[in-house]
Amino acid sequence: MGIPTEAIGSIPRPPELIEAVARRGSTDAPELEPLYQAAVKETIERFEATGSPVITDGEQRKYHNFWDYSVHGLPNMAADGFRIPFAAGHTRRMPRLVRGPFRYRIHGDQFLAEALRHATRPVKQAVISPSALSLLYPAEELPGYPREQFVEDLLAEHVGEVRRCLEKGAHAVQVDFTEARLAVKIDPTGSLLTSFVDLNNIAFSRFTADERRRLGVHTCPGGDRDSTHSADVDYADLLPSLLQLNVTNFYVALAGERDRRRVLSLVRDHLRPGQRVFVGVIAPIDPRIETPEEVRDRTLEAAEFIPLEQLGTTDDCGFSPFSDDTSTSRDVAFAKIAARVRGTALAASALGVA
Repeated sequence: MGIPTEAIGSIPRPPELIEAVARRGSTDAPELEPLYQAAVKETIERFEATGSPVITDGEQRKYHNFWDYSVHGLPNMAADGFRIPFAAGHTRRMPRLVRGPFRYRIHGDQFLAEALRHATRPVKQAVISPSALSLLYPAEELPGYPREQFVEDLLAEHVGEVRRCLEKGAHAVQVDFTEARLAVKIDPTGSLLTSFVDLNNIAFSRFTADERRRLGVHTCPGGDRDSTHSADVDYADLLPSLLQLNVTNFYVALAGERDRRRVLSLVRDHLRPGQRVFVGVIAPIDPRIETPEEVRDRTLEAAEFIPLEQLGTTDDCGFSPFSDDTSTSRDVAFAKIAARVRGTALAASALGVA
């Protein structure tokens, strides 16, 4: 039995890969291919060495970030899109669609196929949410390409990406919904969040019940250069809506919260039968490596609120969602993952479900 434990996804890229991309000023130069291949292979080997029962490819090929990997480099994208301001004072900027039609340039199942060639353990694939990519469409309607058509094209691309991941053997597909908490910050009325949830639920409605059991969503306050974009947003304004998403698995950042017990009580109050919540027990933006005993205690705390059959553990966020982020080393990331795996096992043993 035990308590399931999974990572969110990204692992810091090897320094030589980051440096090579910076020198060339391109993420697609042919000479980078051996570096990408080596990064994926080594990441999977080190992931499996942590004892993690489920692994990822560390998003090594998601240049340049987890948000726009599918459209980066397309000729119908401009660089001056949606801004994401972080508490540390820096800003990340997403692309802007300048003309239709909307199509992905690369799909997550392509990353998965490569990972499966190296992995000996189940592989999870993270993909970006339709709601995040909906922000690519500008406020003013594009000539000859109305928003309604864009949304249909977006949903078709997303659903196709997820379904191919499932068909190729993904253990699970995680939909990154990190803009959920940010949506509340942008629009405290909740209307933007509601529209995001509705859009994502339209996508989830296109899957069967069996498929949805292998789907999940991830929420966090962002993570970049040891900083967040929406940690000041109260979970009470997010969780009731989040748990209305029609999927089985929820990956909820918790380790970095000031009042974890209050958040856990909110989860308990809104959790529905058949849902599983993977609570964050590792804080990727904290440079200190948690001990297995700390992870055990955080997991036992969560078990006071969440039924064991609905409980899992995870990291609050990926360790490097933006590929040029060097604030956390690969060694630290894998040490934190190993602590999560060992600490979750300790908690399972203490609860008699090991």
